Amino acid sequence: MLPSDLKKQLAPALAQGFVVKRAVFQPCLELYPMDQWNALMQKVGKLNQFNRKNNDFTRRFTAGVRKVELDATGRINIPADLMVVAELKRDLVLTASVGIVEIWDAQKYEQAISDAALDFADLAEEVMGTSNTSADELS
Repeated sequence: MLPSDLKKQLAPALAQGFVVKRAVFQPCLELYPMDQWNALMQKVGKLNQFNRKNNDFTRRFTAGVRKVELDATGRINIPADLMVVAELKRDLVLTASVGIVEIWDAQKYEQAISDAALDFADLAEEVMGTSNTSADELS
């Protein structure tokens, strides 16, 4: 079940539905509003499918993709095979990322955050610290 605050934020996307898929880098699922998914698929669709790496990427990226919708009570039915892939159990964490929602097993999420905490300062400096962008441009 989506938390009510998240459901309010996703209200414009509710009528179109969502796509749920395996995450690329983490042991979780990604929930895309349909407009975000369609924009991403336009980019993927521009890849030359006669290039083996592009073809392999597209196949793996879209493996297990399912269209899902919220039911009347605000629940999303996650397909069993995707629950197995992400090792989702009883307690879940929904976390917002840029344009998507990640769906995590609660223990795996806490472990991932804990594991990344030590490296986060270095990562932040590498990703954000080398830019000449002013603070005003980031907000």
